[in-house]
Amino acid sequence: MNFEELSIRLKQIEPSAEVAQGKQYTEVVVEPAVLHAFAKKLKETPDLAFDYMFCLSGVDFNDHFKVVYHLQSTKTNTVLVLKVKITDRNNPQTDSLSDLYETAELNEREVYDLFGIKFLNHRDLRRILLPEDWIGYPLRKDYKDEFTNVAP
Repeated sequence: MNFEELSIRLKQIEPSAEVAQGKQYTEVVVEPAVLHAFAKKLKETPDLAFDYMFCLSGVDFNDHFKVVYHLQSTKTNTVLVLKVKITDRNNPQTDSLSDLYETAELNEREVYDLFGIKFLNHRDLRRILLPEDWIGYPLRKDYKDEFTNVAP
């Protein structure tokens, strides 16, 4: 499926989605409120069949966060970059995709641990790298590290 065909299909599934041709893959940005339903359709729609998540990352842009999912269809070998934009820096949250993609379970915990983004309906959302009593989220741009003398 080429970019134009995929773009049309994605907009049919979610009209509010922002679709763009990235440097390597097609990219689509959705709001947190539609993320889970949209991802479910991406996985379960036969001509799309994005059945494998091979990467999940968090990104801090100072005024918002993004969670970035790299999805692949093992049927068509098509790759899609799905992004969700989270504007609430005080209580960043989005739905968990761990019920759709097993690979999301540990990756979501890592993003939670390092960025503080909560994944709603995650079955075991707790810190994975840092101790439970750690204060703050080290990969946020506003994180203050009192022990390391590295200039921002």
